[in-house]
Amino acid sequence: MYQLCPSILSADFNRLGEQIKALERAGVEWLHIDVMDGDFVPSISFGMPVIRSIRRETGLFFDVHLMVTAPERYIQDFVKCGADSITVHAEACDDLELAIDLIKDAGVKAGVSIKPATPVNDISHLLDEVDLVLVMTVQPGFGGQKYLDECTEKIQELRELIDREELDVDIQVDGGINDETLETVIHAGANLIVAGSYVFRDDLEDNAKRIRRKIDRLSQDVDWRGNK
Repeated sequence: MYQLCPSILSADFNRLGEQIKALERAGVEWLHIDVMDGDFVPSISFGMPVIRSIRRETGLFFDVHLMVTAPERYIQDFVKCGADSITVHAEACDDLELAIDLIKDAGVKAGVSIKPATPVNDISHLLDEVDLVLVMTVQPGFGGQKYLDECTEKIQELRELIDREELDVDIQVDGGINDETLETVIHAGANLIVAGSYVFRDDLEDNAKRIRRKIDRLSQDVDWRGNK
């Protein structure tokens, strides 16, 4: 399963509802929602009221990424607001396994994210417990950063581990995605592509359609999970 996951962190919040409808028309199925608390990362974004309000207007899959300290405090609240998946940071949890269990017990998909400096080995023992791993390919907390090339090897390492164990785990990437790096991350093994400014500029609907076509085309080149 390959998905473009536009990040509303880059949206025009004066036109958020309109822009979500444009993404729907473009065939987008996932919406990436970055929640930042000003503690785990320097920036503050938005929280439950925004998610609750847009949940009433769209059936898109809400992929909620919690860049917050001690995220287990809020899991139930975000599920009630409409999250379909919740991803927590390995670095933000005192008890990462407990946080993952709480997400699964709440009935939504569970994800774990790692910063660029965090080795894959820190979360490899949990791969059979999660639905997705989010590899941050920039420093979390700010949009518009350049893709960190050293993260490509981490994506490849994850893909090899997942395939070796025959696990049903998605690899998501977030940060610095453009025409060039999109090809890099898909060939490395990622299948869920978070993009912010790459999507939310100029003609949003045309951008999303074009990027989805490119993802479809690039996905034909990879050989994991039986794809050719």
